[in-house]
Amino acid sequence: MRRLWSVLAALTLVAAAGCSSDDNSGGSDVPGVTDTEILVGTHMPLTGPAAAGYSKIAPATKAYFDYVNANGGVHGRKISYKIMDDTYNPATTQQVVRELVLQDKVFAILNGLGTPTHTGVLDFLKTNRVPDLFVASGSRSWDQPDKYPGTFGFNVDYTVEGKILATHVKTTMPGKKVCFLGQDDDFGRDALAGIEKVLGPVAAKQSYVTSNPNVGPQIGALKQAGCQVVMLATVPGFTALSLGTAAKIAFKPQFVVSQVGADLTTLARQLGAATPLTEGLVSANYLPLSNDDANPWIQLYKKVNAAHNGNAEFDNNIVYGMSVGYLFVQSLQKAGKDLTREGLIQTIEKGGFQGPGHAPLRFSADDHSGYGGMQLSTIKGGKQGYFGQPFETDEEDGAVVAYTTPAATPPQNGIPAAS
Repeated sequence: MRRLWSVLAALTLVAAAGCSSDDNSGGSDVPGVTDTEILVGTHMPLTGPAAAGYSKIAPATKAYFDYVNANGGVHGRKISYKIMDDTYNPATTQQVVRELVLQDKVFAILNGLGTPTHTGVLDFLKTNRVPDLFVASGSRSWDQPDKYPGTFGFNVDYTVEGKILATHVKTTMPGKKVCFLGQDDDFGRDALAGIEKVLGPVAAKQSYVTSNPNVGPQIGALKQAGCQVVMLATVPGFTALSLGTAAKIAFKPQFVVSQVGADLTTLARQLGAATPLTEGLVSANYLPLSNDDANPWIQLYKKVNAAHNGNAEFDNNIVYGMSVGYLFVQSLQKAGKDLTREGLIQTIEKGGFQGPGHAPLRFSADDHSGYGGMQLSTIKGGKQGYFGQPFETDEEDGAVVAYTTPAATPPQNGIPAAS
């Protein structure tokens, strides 16, 4: 299937080139690409139940692009990023992605956010041969190179994350009764699969839907079950709801939370005076933390944030958004001036990418999953910080092992060099 897709894409490009007398090095015959511009788009929850924190991601990516554009762009082209609000509603996602592809004719979809939302556009993007890059979700659905040859993940997949978090629980909290609350979609199911690969069946499990902002029954059931550790696969708003609801019923388990819903700045904005409820929360991440001012990537991103993002309150969502932007620019630089959709996909599959992550980027022809490991973090004294060392694993039954390769440092000008 992948070879057929490649052949069709190549034939389309050859036919288009044959009809065009304007050779602009990958310009007019490639959607979204001219001599001076590369147009890409995304769907993001700028409003709605997942907007807390996540609404900051795409503006941060755009800010990094604006920084690159101000320094000459990529192979002489500037990157334009069209951000569409889908409110975390799958039906709206389909509408806005169709508009981006069919009306705006974007070159690629970049970092579309959400498991339930993005799942619904995979086939449409494949049919239209649109590169579907660095999806903002850890679903295993993005890593299907034979079925979806143009789709690539970015986040650590939820099963890998679940295995790493569960290994920490197994090692440091032996004998504790472990329970689970997760989103009622692939996010929750994939996370639970990873947890149970390490711990076996959890003592109790509950789920929630984002359209119902009440987790009272679920948290009550976990308390009734005598849970001592509660592992959450929750978006930020539902992490905050879970912590607040537990406090109201005097339920005090150890919370271990997916990176998806564990950013302290975002949680503090949700919880307000109840922010101390986050104390001791355990999570994991694979990018530098926003409060690590000694990290050269944080120094770069803060400079970009001040100059191109209105000096927005700096948090891990901004770090994430700019890291996505850096990887996309790195991909474009490696792909060269003669930019095509198929050429960019082949470039990403060659791998060899380095950036701010504490874990490996695993792109290859057979692996489209993105980052492959994480480092544990906790909230102590009102500050979120890493402890221990990074770990990596697979989504199957492989061991969780230490990852010892240090993160790269950014180029002096903060922009990946052309290959």
